[in-house]
Amino acid sequence: MTSFEPERLDDAAVLTEGDPSGMLPAIASSGAQVRTSHRSALEAGVSLLSRGDRPRAIVVVGMGTSALAGDMLSAVCGGGVPIPIVTVRSYRLPGWVGAADLVIAVSSSGVTEETRTLALEAVRRGCRLLAVCRPRSPLQAIAEQASGLHVPVVPVSGGFPSSRASLWALAMPLVAVASELGLAEVGPEVVEAAAARLEDIAHRCRPSSESFINPGKTLAVEIADTIPMVWGTSPVTSTVAHRLVSQLAKNAKYPAIRGDIPDAGHDLVATFEGPLAERDIFGEGPSLALRLIVLRDLDELAQATKTRALAVRMAEQRGVPVTEITAEGVHPLERLASLVGMVDYATVYLALGYGVDPAPVETVAELKARVTP
Repeated sequence: MTSFEPERLDDAAVLTEGDPSGMLPAIASSGAQVRTSHRSALEAGVSLLSRGDRPRAIVVVGMGTSALAGDMLSAVCGGGVPIPIVTVRSYRLPGWVGAADLVIAVSSSGVTEETRTLALEAVRRGCRLLAVCRPRSPLQAIAEQASGLHVPVVPVSGGFPSSRASLWALAMPLVAVASELGLAEVGPEVVEAAAARLEDIAHRCRPSSESFINPGKTLAVEIADTIPMVWGTSPVTSTVAHRLVSQLAKNAKYPAIRGDIPDAGHDLVATFEGPLAERDIFGEGPSLALRLIVLRDLDELAQATKTRALAVRMAEQRGVPVTEITAEGVHPLERLASLVGMVDYATVYLALGYGVDPAPVETVAELKARVTP
């Protein structure tokens, strides 16, 4: 088993050589990505979507990072949104989706097989279709030929070392659409606050910042040689919990468990009494014991706060180490930014601490190649 070496994280040469594709610089550009992608959506004419009747529902279709953009949209709109916002990660649309609904197909490459399949199904059902994708891609062609919208496509710029580094480029057009439809209040000041939050995180988590003051490196060290169990406590933090588990897998090739309060209190809390809750007190190699990571939010329901506090206390009483991270900011978009930026850095630093190149995902590429005809 490859060992985690924390001293790598404070060696500039190791960080540069271990990240040849530039995942760390890509994360540092997240703030600029927020501004640019939001502006691109407005320039593409998403305001035209507000003409006519509001859709009965918004259905975001995509895979991986593209699907997470749909979850972010739902979290930004919040629980009081007057229409359903659903993310579909599958080969089939739900049976109820039809002509009264807006389907948003999201794919940074524009060639994702599952997303193109769902876009074509949406066309057959007579749905309004909007694509967020790379220009001159197959997905753009589907949307332009059959969407019936004034603005069928919001283009996504390329140049990212990986599609997962384009999260904000994929999410901000969706947020702009929701704002134009009156489903969320996301004005220029909110966009700027989210971008500024990401830039502040980029400064605090920069490679030259040493581990003892760098929150991204600190989180990576805490996760190393454990089995992280990541819990969200609200729509915002549940979305980031999904992002953290996904980024651990893709960046660090590292497994993790995800859960949400209150549901985690009905099953995952039982792991506190199991074999992986026991720690190697003699230090004879990696313990691979549990670590509970709780993502907290200012917008938690009172009962969720009570459940979270009790679960954390129970974990600590049984010797399970706990990391709690609280979202910062007033608007849900800013709170998302405050956590997504942090976990993106932490997962890349975890990869580099293990000597793993964070960019390539060869097994994912191999599976896609074998599945696609």
